[in-house]
Amino acid sequence: MRHLEKGRKFGRIKGRRKSFTGGLVSNLIQCGRISTTEARAKEIRPKVERLVTLAKKQNLNAMRDLLRRLPQKSAFKLYHEIAPKYADRKGGYTRIVKTAVVRKRDAAKKAIIEFI
Repeated sequence: MRHLEKGRKFGRIKGRRKSFTGGLVSNLIQCGRISTTEARAKEIRPKVERLVTLAKKQNLNAMRDLLRRLPQKSAFKLYHEIAPKYADRKGGYTRIVKTAVVRKRDAAKKAIIEFI
């Protein structure tokens, strides 16, 4: 039983799962919108929103935290381009749009996650 266990495993061990979700977050920041499965979109949404909230502080410590958590290119884009757009917004920076498409091999429901 998985009482009080949060998050999805995606059939991966801890390190690979962390790397996998980090790559998805970085791709979302770089592209602004990605098409993935619903489970993956729901898993990365809180991570992206926390990073945007951190980037909105616009101070040196926030920039260093972003560089610690993201690749340099993604961190700079989030800090300088994406976060200033949401300066007056309290939260809800991303949107998940469910699509009617299902993946052929395992019938996983697809979704699009994007910045608002």
